[in-house]
Amino acid sequence: MERTEIAENLKWKTSDVFPTDEAWEEEFKAVEKEYGGYDFSVFDQKLADKQTLLDCFKLTDTIARRMEKLFLYAHLRHDEDVRVSKNAAAMARISALYSKVFAELAFVEPQLTALPEETLQAFIADPDFKDYDYRLRKIAAGKAHVLSAAEEKLLTLGSDVMGGFRDVFMMLDNANLNLPKATLHGEEVQMSHGTYGVALRSGSAEERKEWFEKYYASYIRLIDAITQAYYGNVKKDVFYKTVRKYESCMAMAMDGEDVDPKVYENLIEATHAALPIMHEYISLRKKVVGLEEQHMYDIYMPLVENAEIQLPFDEAYELVIKGLAPLGEDYQNLLRKGKADGWIDVCENEGKRSGAYSSGVYESPHPYVLLNYQPTMNDIFTVAHEMGHALHTYKSNERQPYSKADYTIFLAEIASTVNEVLLLKYLYNTSTDKNLKKYLLNYYMDMIRGTMFRQTQFAEFEQIAHAKAEAGEALTKETLCDLYYGLNQKYYGEGIIHDKEIAYEWARIPHFYNSFYVYKYATGITSAISIVKRILTEGESAVRDYFEFLSSGGCEDPVSILKKAGVDLTTSAPFEAATREFEETLNEFKSLLD
Repeated sequence: MERTEIAENLKWKTSDVFPTDEAWEEEFKAVEKEYGGYDFSVFDQKLADKQTLLDCFKLTDTIARRMEKLFLYAHLRHDEDVRVSKNAAAMARISALYSKVFAELAFVEPQLTALPEETLQAFIADPDFKDYDYRLRKIAAGKAHVLSAAEEKLLTLGSDVMGGFRDVFMMLDNANLNLPKATLHGEEVQMSHGTYGVALRSGSAEERKEWFEKYYASYIRLIDAITQAYYGNVKKDVFYKTVRKYESCMAMAMDGEDVDPKVYENLIEATHAALPIMHEYISLRKKVVGLEEQHMYDIYMPLVENAEIQLPFDEAYELVIKGLAPLGEDYQNLLRKGKADGWIDVCENEGKRSGAYSSGVYESPHPYVLLNYQPTMNDIFTVAHEMGHALHTYKSNERQPYSKADYTIFLAEIASTVNEVLLLKYLYNTSTDKNLKKYLLNYYMDMIRGTMFRQTQFAEFEQIAHAKAEAGEALTKETLCDLYYGLNQKYYGEGIIHDKEIAYEWARIPHFYNSFYVYKYATGITSAISIVKRILTEGESAVRDYFEFLSSGGCEDPVSILKKAGVDLTTSAPFEAATREFEETLNEFKSLLD
């Protein structure tokens, strides 16, 4: 379907950002003219003066807000139809301008770091800096890791080059993988990343095996190049860790988001303790499906057939609103507003970016949500998920000043997962269909398995791989495959055959090029489970606390913001609650089988 064939009420309104492409071009030229050659030396070496520093902060906020608005429009228009080169060029132009301008401001943080402690603390305590106090506290805390102004500028200018390892991997993964054809539902089809998941969920035993072996054979053919790309990315992390004087790459990554490393340690420790439950679930899958041998390509098969709810978008959206009733009428009305006011791009069209996401900036009147909606259960949950992101952004922008509105990635997956869990529990509690109930329990267990256990396995792989490189050990394909295969055996247990191809799974994970990112998915679902439990048992007071969390943006460190919703990840309690939830869901599923 071409985009022109889609009804206007199913498209997002990019005109809320800029009315036309011509208006975007006019603003771009104005920003480029005003700031492309701006003389930032008026602030250089003068940041100890209160008014100069305030002026500097306010100017950089103004520049960033205008550039973010330009980027938002460009990337929304690009994703409507990626074939349109004009929109891709617009994204490249605004990204280049942003890099150029902010490279010239690289002196700010080193000079602030060099200020006497008493000067920084005086600024932090000054009410005139209330919008910037958290930023200044982070600067004061990070004194040991900031370089000279010249060195910081060099690192900023080199960021594009140092970030190129992901680009190499993406090119290998998308342009050079050369996936073959394989049989699905009795017909020969072209393999792709998307159809691979479909084949493992719905193909016959012979088809699943064929897809698994052919898919990984394509990565094995490229394993030397992928190994070098990944090792290069790890060496880049080791370089930054060394020049910034961190004890480890993980410590550097955690400090970047101001997260206590204890959170990472708690996650891995609690997941290890829960592995017997995971192993029990994997063994149960084999029994329910009736397999003599269970392979890694069998674990995506649904345990319950013909139980999906299939709804057109309007009905699906109403179901989501009903499912999120525990969050109150204000939240439900915001959901209705999002649908009515052009926040959401619903339908798939030729050239449209695949997948789903939420995106928003401070200068936009509202966030935007991209969908490629199909009438499936998975897509109904995707609606709930992405609207969770959108309303988190909306509430933070509504409450916080620009400098504190942007929440970290550490917090980003919590609101979306809260919505999914609430919707699932609503469907389960209101259904009288035993088959649907089993399906929902299976869906929930797979959500926890895929988000908590699987992502923690990835996180442990990253931690060990980086530690090896930090110790001077070369990361060869044999080293990485042996490491991953051992972890796979540890996480999935003896109820499954660990096919030799699974040793190469690390080679196809794009998130590994954004180091120490994946653990946040696991902490996200851990937090969401505790938040939902509070909301459903305590009611209004818990909802009030949750809204305080949603409205906090990035006003302080993310672990403290999460505590507002009643979750303290520096303790073992939320992790133990999540593993209990998994065990209770497994037991409920077994009782329905009986």
